[in-house]
Amino acid sequence: MGPKLLIVSLNYRTPEMTLRSVQAALREMAGLNAELVIVDNDSGDGSFEAMQAALGSEDWAQGAPIRLIQSGLNGGFGAGNNVGIRAGWSDGSAPDYVYALNSDAFPDPGSLRALLDHLETHPEAGFAGSYIHGEAGDPHITAFRFPSIASELEGAARFGPISRLLHLRRVPLEMPAQTQRVDWLAGASLMMRQSVLDEIGLFDETFFLYFEETDLCLRAARAGYETHYVRDSKVTHIGSVSTGMKTWARVPGFWLDSRWHYFTKSHGRAYAAVATLAHLAGGLLWRLRRVLQRKAQADPDHFLRDLVFHDLRAMTRPLPVTRETKPGPGPGAVLGAQSE
Repeated sequence: MGPKLLIVSLNYRTPEMTLRSVQAALREMAGLNAELVIVDNDSGDGSFEAMQAALGSEDWAQGAPIRLIQSGLNGGFGAGNNVGIRAGWSDGSAPDYVYALNSDAFPDPGSLRALLDHLETHPEAGFAGSYIHGEAGDPHITAFRFPSIASELEGAARFGPISRLLHLRRVPLEMPAQTQRVDWLAGASLMMRQSVLDEIGLFDETFFLYFEETDLCLRAARAGYETHYVRDSKVTHIGSVSTGMKTWARVPGFWLDSRWHYFTKSHGRAYAAVATLAHLAGGLLWRLRRVLQRKAQADPDHFLRDLVFHDLRAMTRPLPVTRETKPGPGPGAVLGAQSE
């Protein structure tokens, strides 16, 4: 039968798009030993009922290996995916691989098979992700280096000499032309080895949205597992449909919370503070250049001020509990303690 694959599709108030994505995934599941679970992340807008009705009436869904479940609470992207991962297969067994697929992502022909074959033949890889492109074929940057103090300065400054000096620390990678190892991948199309999740835990549910994939890939890397960008696996992605990121007028608090938690958890509070200072220095340089060279605004309103004030307040608060959970039934047990 081949390795067991569980596909997790997380819905939040996009039922029609989620079902379109699921249909594309079903097509790619043909010939694979796979099941799919849709998790409605406490949408509260009738999404669950609409999808339930469609799965019960649409011809394409009849007899398909699909389940629809409710999270019961919108704990964010990582928590919602964890609900699906912990659900396991319909017979109660654990899969060999878990594939997280965004509700606004549509697997192209051969995409799932390419990821699965890659992980089967590369035991050093714990995770594998796809080449992501838009509806018009435009490539999306989804392969990255881990954030650092240097990358905070480079990204905020947007200044050629600094970017050239720190090009090996820049977070976004140049678009890979072939399959290669990377630090981390965006979670729109990410296949994970279940045994690695058993060892390092699932998504840290302290992150409501953003940085959860970064953290997961970093934990895998520290445990000795690689993350691979698989160029032959192609997925169409609309992007930011549920989050509205493209239209943010101001960066929401959950993004600032996630960034701070990532740095404090991964490197400690002192490192996080220096990373913020580096971002502040780069941001002030950028704003000076904006005035002198009349450049267009690139950040949401009040971003630099919000970042600094948020992190100053965070410095005085107790460190959050790291909520990494093991696979299995129920809400999962907290594995971590407070971040350092």
